[in-house]
Amino acid sequence: MIADRKLAAATAESQPLLDRRWIDPPFARPFVVLIPLVAIAALASIWVGRTSSGPAFGLGDAALARTILLEIRVPRTLLALLVGGTLGLCGAALQGLLRNPLAEPGLLGASSGAALGAVIVFYFGIAAADSLLLPLGGVAGSIGALALLYALAGRRAALVTIVLAGIAINALAAALTSLALNFAPSPYAALEILFWMLGSLADRSLTHVGLALPLMIPGWLLIVAAARGLDALTLGEEAAATLGYAPARTQWLVVGGTALAVGAAVAVSGVIGFVGLVVPHLLRPWTGHHPSRLLAPSFLAGAALTLAADIAIRLMPPGPELKLGVVTALIGAPFFLHLILRRSGELAS
Repeated sequence: MIADRKLAAATAESQPLLDRRWIDPPFARPFVVLIPLVAIAALASIWVGRTSSGPAFGLGDAALARTILLEIRVPRTLLALLVGGTLGLCGAALQGLLRNPLAEPGLLGASSGAALGAVIVFYFGIAAADSLLLPLGGVAGSIGALALLYALAGRRAALVTIVLAGIAINALAAALTSLALNFAPSPYAALEILFWMLGSLADRSLTHVGLALPLMIPGWLLIVAAARGLDALTLGEEAAATLGYAPARTQWLVVGGTALAVGAAVAVSGVIGFVGLVVPHLLRPWTGHHPSRLLAPSFLAGAALTLAADIAIRLMPPGPELKLGVVTALIGAPFFLHLILRRSGELAS
């Protein structure tokens, strides 16, 4: 009887999460701020250049201005939106799945796999044939990492097994990447590999957008399909199964979606860290700590943060352009340390 009453209470408590989460006024509140913020950041990203600003970019030649707009600034802005949004969305989904605030998109090996694929293209000189072979190598690396994760963890693996398999893939990919750097044919090749791994949106085109989007969209859809299951998992795996949400299905929806979307993002931008860790934490108090309510706001906030960081890079004094991954790490690392210290204090008290 006691167990039945607990389950009934849990089911009643979960109904607003599972059935009315899209029409709840508090759920709409973050969008009032985030949608205009993303729009302003996107317009500013198109407006601000490395050496000039404005719709004509300070140039008298209209054709040249149009070329700069369509081939440099618009692709860079679109990739900042897509990559930042992907990292924010996947970070929120993984934190909800693992019920761990320290989870981030690189946990499952997709990022390191994509980086390794790109490094292999660099190492063997394949990138010299066509610049698009570099992101293609990254995409192949991310898909390979997902296949290896599936092979190591198995179809019905426990969540802990999936995480351990992801850690093993990260370690293997990092070791192979270091090996490639160690045996790089020239110091210049090693430096080029290292610079790419730091993450950047410079010198990207609409072709890169077209390469990443076909993998990102299925990844996003898989994560959205897991939203109700993530809410149910907050009640525990047994309660989620009783409510009709298979924990194993939710796990693989999130894992597969994250691997596809994050792998595609890393393939075109390099490794950009901490966005998926920081953004969900900043938004969680706004969303009532419900995983499904955190997904869409995290996408928007991740896009806004990445756009803002990329704009800040372009506003810096002339000289070598700072890498985007460095800027996000400078923002995220202090936040990460603060999070660890606060969590340690909670456990000690």
